[in-house]
Amino acid sequence: MRSAYSAPAIRAAEERAMAEVGDGVLMQRAAAGLAVVCARRLRERRGRVSGARILVVTGPGNNGGDGLYAAARLARRGVRAYAWLVTQQVHSAAWRAFERAGGRRLELGVVLRELAAERFDQVIDAGFGIGGREGVFGDLARIARGARGHADVVAVDLPSGLGVDTVRPRHDVFTADATVTFGARKPCLLTDPGRSAAGRVELVEIGLELGEPDLAQWQASDLATHWPYPHASSDKYARGVVGVDAGSARYPGAAVLAVGGAVHAGAGMVRFIGDEQAGSAVVQRFPNVVPSSGRCQAYLLGSGWGNRPDARTTIESVAATGLPVVVDADGLQHLPDRLSPRFLLTPHAGELARLLGTERDQVEADPVAAVRTAAERTGATVLLKGATQYVAEAGESVVRLAVGGPAWTAQAGSGDTLAGVCAALLAAGLRPRDAALGGASLQAVTATRHPGPFPPQELAEFFPETISALEELLRG
Repeated sequence: MRSAYSAPAIRAAEERAMAEVGDGVLMQRAAAGLAVVCARRLRERRGRVSGARILVVTGPGNNGGDGLYAAARLARRGVRAYAWLVTQQVHSAAWRAFERAGGRRLELGVVLRELAAERFDQVIDAGFGIGGREGVFGDLARIARGARGHADVVAVDLPSGLGVDTVRPRHDVFTADATVTFGARKPCLLTDPGRSAAGRVELVEIGLELGEPDLAQWQASDLATHWPYPHASSDKYARGVVGVDAGSARYPGAAVLAVGGAVHAGAGMVRFIGDEQAGSAVVQRFPNVVPSSGRCQAYLLGSGWGNRPDARTTIESVAATGLPVVVDADGLQHLPDRLSPRFLLTPHAGELARLLGTERDQVEADPVAAVRTAAERTGATVLLKGATQYVAEAGESVVRLAVGGPAWTAQAGSGDTLAGVCAALLAAGLRPRDAALGGASLQAVTATRHPGPFPPQELAEFFPETISALEELLRG
């Protein structure tokens, strides 16, 4: 699991560390780690480090100092190091070390010509870190555009112009091929589109002591650890029976997709208890589905319901069983005022905005706050679907993220399939938080293993293969 911390938490940890060992020690630790990554990338791109030409885009603060000290280390290994200063202010000790190692300052015009001619092997973006404002402007923006695609761009701590806690940047940022971050990951490095602007993220430990994170993101290993694999004595009831009330005469496909998610995720049995016409489509596609009510261990409600007059009473009657419930799509408009902690809600940004009585733009601008608010207000666990998938649990401050996946999964019907997977995991005994993370992560990992625009019903057919690979990962 990867953790991320807010700017105030990181600053506080840095201040504690500096009081103990001094500012200079932390900077040298950061510079050493940065130099190692930069040297490795140079070696991978050109076969050797010596003789490479690098440019350090140098900001006025500690980020600039980190970049200059790292460049000085590289210069002592035979790299020709140059610097362009964002402002006339510079970290004086780092600048002296840079010049002593043979580093030279370049003016803007020279830098732009050299970038256009692709004469730099690497550009180290040491402009602004966690204290910088959002966006790059003026000459810095010109260099950022010039470097894109013309050199290997390595960002120091985070790309210049990308706010630490920013989910949706409002301005251009200094797009990187790799980011070397220090002490802890920042939220913007785990969430898209910031994650995409950062490239490959490498964490360098510098001795910070941090408490509970703001965000925690699952990795494939977490998915493997939490997945409910059957054992030799498992029967269909031990593996979990899911009751699915999804789809309608107008939207029968939602029922097929939701059931497909549950079936291919390994549910022991799926009972279809919804619309008769939708049920006919389900049984035709999945003859193993039982089209009747009976013993269940979890329910899925809401996908493809449309304007259903008994929506509220249906949700209330299932809630009265005390069993875990996934509520998706149209069902989200008919929730009781307060839900059991065994409920899992799976809205996209628009649905969450309606649930909170706000605008979609506000949810997309701060999804962490939105999903936390929804969980506290409803008492349920909430999975906010999207490019980054956020999971919040009532009473928990940490917001968790599913494994990231390719953009191909952004298709109509993916949410219905995801809801089915989550319901199968609830039926197998996972808590709502882990069922949400497991379902979203399975979809993402499978899409990564099978790239391309597979529609959700076809992608679901690869779920068993992914689950098998996860089990092997756990054993190995």
